[in-house]
Amino acid sequence: MMKTTVYLPDELEVRLDAESAATGVSKAELIRRGIAMLLDSSDRPRNDTPLPVFHSGRSRSADEMNEDVYRQIKQRSARR
Repeated sequence: MMKTTVYLPDELEVRLDAESAATGVSKAELIRRGIAMLLDSSDRPRNDTPLPVFHSGRSRSADEMNEDVYRQIKQRSARR
């Protein structure tokens, strides 16, 4: 997980504190859920093309392939 700092207006912070206390869900988790809901409902077109096939001309370990796939996913997520 990556750490991100977010500045909230006082009113939103009070509401977030209240929701966290009422539900027993951490503020961080509530924020993550809210961001996920926003991104999942976005009308912005997504690039759903398949991941590329890597032809390096040599055998690669599973770790090397995982790193390449992770790098591709991270790049595509940054463009969304």
